[in-house]
Amino acid sequence: MQPRISPPSRAVASILRCKRPLKFRRQYATIVPTASHDQITQSSSPIARFPKNQPPSFKPPEFRKSQLLRQYASLLRSTPLMLIFQHNNLKSNEWAAIRRELNNALRKVDKSRIAAGQTEGNIGEGVKIQIIQTNIFASALKIVEFYKPESESSALDPTNPATRSSADLPHFKLDGSNLTHTLSVTAHEATNKKKHPLVPLLCGPLAMLTFPSVSPQHLKTALSILSPVPKVFPAPTRKANPGYHDLPVQLGIRKLLLLGARVEGQVFDVDETKWIGGIEGGLDGLRGQLVAMLQGIGGGLTNTLESPGKSLYFTVEGRRMMLEDEGKPSEEAPVETSS
Repeated sequence: MQPRISPPSRAVASILRCKRPLKFRRQYATIVPTASHDQITQSSSPIARFPKNQPPSFKPPEFRKSQLLRQYASLLRSTPLMLIFQHNNLKSNEWAAIRRELNNALRKVDKSRIAAGQTEGNIGEGVKIQIIQTNIFASALKIVEFYKPESESSALDPTNPATRSSADLPHFKLDGSNLTHTLSVTAHEATNKKKHPLVPLLCGPLAMLTFPSVSPQHLKTALSILSPVPKVFPAPTRKANPGYHDLPVQLGIRKLLLLGARVEGQVFDVDETKWIGGIEGGLDGLRGQLVAMLQGIGGGLTNTLESPGKSLYFTVEGRRMMLEDEGKPSEEAPVETSS
């Protein structure tokens, strides 16, 4: 039995025989804006894009680079001691092993200080090592060192009732030229062409070891782990610390190179950094050396001031005794005659 399929019409048959694709026109309804010419040409204020708690910056604040710049600037302002290392292709397990041994060594220093009765200055938990972005860190370093804005907000007393609130203060300009924060255009222009003494060391992949305070004992321990030197900063022995001699730790330490340090805003080279770590007794020992030096200077100054008076006194006494001897009558000794 034949299927009951009606033959296609002539229009459908012509469409099927056509090799070119058909083009269909569609019409959409459009709305013509009724705004005036002034409203169209007048651009919106750039300040409207930023809320009051987020002033405009030189770079968009939502970028990771901007956040890293703020983080590095805050770290530089709050960290008195930091060491800069160059790392060469360290693996994740090597970083983990190095951090483990460093934390363990610093905890031992804190425990020994607590056992000795030194409850202050135990900063082992606050010592951190991290990888930094070299160019961003260099920009943050220049901003912290060279950009010192004299803002009026520092002179305001928040406890004074006469001090105006932030809502009453005048808003910043549209171009942001009167802003003084780290990401502002003013900070970028003020430090763009300046060079810091530490910038020549900031080359290649870098890592930074930060200390919450200057502690020669913790610095010595950190150098003995990360940059050991025989007889000066000796590495832990295998018997005392077998984990330090694991293969990931040894491979990672060979890839670390100490470049320098920043101590209280001053640039120190490798030898000066090792001198700080070699201070016996830490800060207490350094204070004792300073007191002894001042006492020696005082004693030497006292002797220097007293020496002219003493010499004058001995000269006058000698002359007086000489005159007394000359004024005495001479006594002739009796002459013995021989019988």
